[in-house]
Amino acid sequence: MILDGQLPALLGFFPGLGGQEILLLIVLGVLLFGRKLPELGRSVGKTFVEFKKGVKGLEDEVESAGNPQAKQAIEPEPVRPPQRVTASAPKFEDNPAPPPKV
Repeated sequence: MILDGQLPALLGFFPGLGGQEILLLIVLGVLLFGRKLPELGRSVGKTFVEFKKGVKGLEDEVESAGNPQAKQAIEPEPVRPPQRVTASAPKFEDNPAPPPKV
């Protein structure tokens, strides 16, 4: 049950629209979408749920990033001493092979 004081807050995204204008929009929506209205409602609902899951995931990520205990749980890889790499120069033959005969 919606009280009269709650209606403007509920429909706050429609500034300046009265009851007749909203009713007209609802009638136009039913006429345009008719049989597709339940499917449209389902897809909008699924989109809204996925959006809320994404926002919740971001909130959890931010909370875990601010928690110093979560950072300590990940152990860094141990530092290894540097290894020497010997550079090997390319070796060329002194006597190249004769060109092939055609």
